[in-house]
Amino acid sequence: MSTIQEKKLTQHTGYGRTRRKRPNPNPIDRSQSEGMPAPAQAPSGGGAAWRHLLLLLTALPLALALLAFALQWRGGGVDDPATRWPPHTAEPTTSSWLSHRSSSACADILAASSAPTFPYLRGWSFPFDAPHHPKVCVQTSTSAGLDQILPWLFYHKVVGVAHFLLFVEGKAAKPGVAGVLESIPGVKVVYRTKELEEQQARSRIWNETWLAGFFYKPCNYELFVKQSLNMEMAIVMARDAGMDWIMHLDTDELLYPGGAAEYSVRRLLADVPSDVDMVIFPNYESSVEHDDIKDPFSEVSMFKKNYDHLPKDTYFGMYKEATRGNPNYFITYGNGKSAARIQDHLRPNGAHRWHNYARSPNEIKLEEAAVLHYTYTKFSDLTSRRDRCGCKPTKEDVKRCFMLDFDRAAFIIASTASEEEMLRWYNERVVWNDRQLNLKLLRRGVLTRIYTPMAIVQGLRESGVFTSVIAASQSAANDKVPFQKNKTDSELRSVSGRFISSNSRKILSIVEPPFRDNDVSAVPPLSPPGLDEQQSFT
Repeated sequence: MSTIQEKKLTQHTGYGRTRRKRPNPNPIDRSQSEGMPAPAQAPSGGGAAWRHLLLLLTALPLALALLAFALQWRGGGVDDPATRWPPHTAEPTTSSWLSHRSSSACADILAASSAPTFPYLRGWSFPFDAPHHPKVCVQTSTSAGLDQILPWLFYHKVVGVAHFLLFVEGKAAKPGVAGVLESIPGVKVVYRTKELEEQQARSRIWNETWLAGFFYKPCNYELFVKQSLNMEMAIVMARDAGMDWIMHLDTDELLYPGGAAEYSVRRLLADVPSDVDMVIFPNYESSVEHDDIKDPFSEVSMFKKNYDHLPKDTYFGMYKEATRGNPNYFITYGNGKSAARIQDHLRPNGAHRWHNYARSPNEIKLEEAAVLHYTYTKFSDLTSRRDRCGCKPTKEDVKRCFMLDFDRAAFIIASTASEEEMLRWYNERVVWNDRQLNLKLLRRGVLTRIYTPMAIVQGLRESGVFTSVIAASQSAANDKVPFQKNKTDSELRSVSGRFISSNSRKILSIVEPPFRDNDVSAVPPLSPPGLDEQQSFT
């Protein structure tokens, strides 16, 4: 058909375009006809798959980014919770800020309120004064300075101790030390005054036989009786303060709440069955690795385990290597310390145990928790113990003054040897400087590493807690806080003495129960079992 005829046909049928020509079933490849190579063609199905994969890889990151943005977006109509926090209710004045600008922020917090606030979220305050049970009280008798008492005290605050009863004398009773201690919330300072001694002289303890073997003897025996009398008064004071448990610790001892669900003495005692009256904490003994320790709580991490926490074959099998020529496995005591549930007729049974006038207490011994005893950790401990005791440096006289063999030997060395000889003796008997032996005993479990107390104390020191509380106390003294205003040191002691006197009468007025425990003797510091006792443990 000619071109003119096709045009007419299109106009007659009304179509606006020509029909598409039917493809030639046998097309002639012009490239082949011209001798050129044909281009490679990918299959149509494979190309579609690649395009889908590229689309997925592109869309997936974009979807994840949109999801992250949606999760973080607060929304246009939602305000920031921080904008709803109330402003500080008490902003410092210009004059007070200038007077305290040299102290740290921690000092301002300690001086302003007894309820610590979270330092990062403004307006948030943790309810430390809320009723947390059980409430734990720690009592001590000390003559130490702030360099030892403050790390000891704040460490135990961290692990959950709620109340402290500090019976102070010597350096600890000086105004510059006791004033700082009195400024700390939850701390009660009791001075050893004439009134206190007269009141304790009328204690029923003097009429009991369980402590009679320690009366009228010097040095450690005198300290042991004094600790028991202070513990007796502390029971009443702790009960009046609403405490549930009481424990006596020295300021060279730290509680280690091993085995608890959290690092907390309160949590540890909360899990104790209700029918248990006393919980025994076996003690671990510090094992110093050099002779120039300055701050034991921050520098000592190696401890010798108590025999109660070791397999007996390991304990007796490694006894000689662990003793290193000393009289006993531990250089000092090995019978631990105990916590008692506060209840009627409770009494001390020496510094290491508690008892009850009405019945024998039900006690358990903890399998993982311990008391860490930092004993003879500093070379100066040799001379300080010597200076506190007026006994003669003879083998017979030291028995009258000291209960443990190592204390007797240390007193004789400190009293008779030169400083060079003392240092040599100290390195031989106290310092663990044999690395191979240390590694062997660590592998056998006799020695162990405990870093948590060290980390806590170091953290407290680096955060400025200790210096802050001292600065806050000095600032409060300069500002004449009402408690300290117009009061001399003797008047403060008199107030403390009258307080103790009124409380101690409650002990003396206890109705005598039908049960008598005169046959139960006070538990002194005892050495761990020796090799001659191996048969009784097998």
